[in-house]
Amino acid sequence: MKLVAIREVFPFRDVFAISRGARSEQVVVSVTIEADGIRAHGECTPYARYGESAEQVIADIEAMAPALSSGLTRLELQQEMPPGAARNALDCALWDLEAKRSGKPVWALAGLPAPGPVITAYTIALEDAATMNRKAAANAWRPLLKIKLGGEDDVTRLEAVRAGAPASRIIVDANEGWSADEYAALAPTLLRLGVDLVEQPLPADADDALAGIARPLPVCADESCHDRASLAALAGKYDMVNIKLDKTGGLTEALALRDAARQAGFSVMVGCMVGSSLAMAPAVLVAQSAAVADLDGPLLLGADREPPLVYDTEGVHPADPALWG
Repeated sequence: MKLVAIREVFPFRDVFAISRGARSEQVVVSVTIEADGIRAHGECTPYARYGESAEQVIADIEAMAPALSSGLTRLELQQEMPPGAARNALDCALWDLEAKRSGKPVWALAGLPAPGPVITAYTIALEDAATMNRKAAANAWRPLLKIKLGGEDDVTRLEAVRAGAPASRIIVDANEGWSADEYAALAPTLLRLGVDLVEQPLPADADDALAGIARPLPVCADESCHDRASLAALAGKYDMVNIKLDKTGGLTEALALRDAARQAGFSVMVGCMVGSSLAMAPAVLVAQSAAVADLDGPLLLGADREPPLVYDTEGVHPADPALWG
């Protein structure tokens, strides 16, 4: 078995800004496993918010090469590596390998129903109100828009987006950018403008405040939710969890987290770090029955894998097996 992990860079279509900063390119790490004449693939996005870098992720992946050559299974991988980007890329590559070895798609191997297209949010990045209005108007045909907030003049920005896309559903992502007082003050405006939910309004280390204030619209945990071990601390503070494979450490834990979250009474959103179609492909399977899907990563990039995922009026479609799974 041969394991290769490389750093790749994808340019954004436009500068992409959230409350923590802006960037013009996305760094990802892709993994290829070669075994028995088969090449299997996975992708992850190292995220500085979680202390990850491409260099460290690659080192962590390469450190698993001896164990993989000795027959380490996908289930054993869950114990050998912590949740995070590195395990995600390996876990998804091992799913792809298993599918190609067996001749069965990943959804069948996982005991899931045959997948179909899923409506996904399209993200409007944090910019000035006029620019966000223009971008909202250009994407007003989309049924669901996700708005990045968390700066000054958030109300002006949100009103501009609503004016540009009066018929679209809107969800808001503050990326930990508000205080409890700021969120409480903004909540009535969010309701007035028809926002469906707010994602991670407070910093993860300060979200206990959510238990003590009214939640007039659903609040979704993102940075506060990584894997099943996160769930117990979310009770009473959140109504929904955002499952991202780069946080769970792969498809295996993402599917388990989805089931556990529902059993604990949470609604489920399936999101992504920005990445190529290779990174989105496994998440499409998790998103099949989610209340909200946010898998627009490739739409924000200026280049993609071949063959790319198909995005159309039905949403994002399951991957061609030539890409993954």
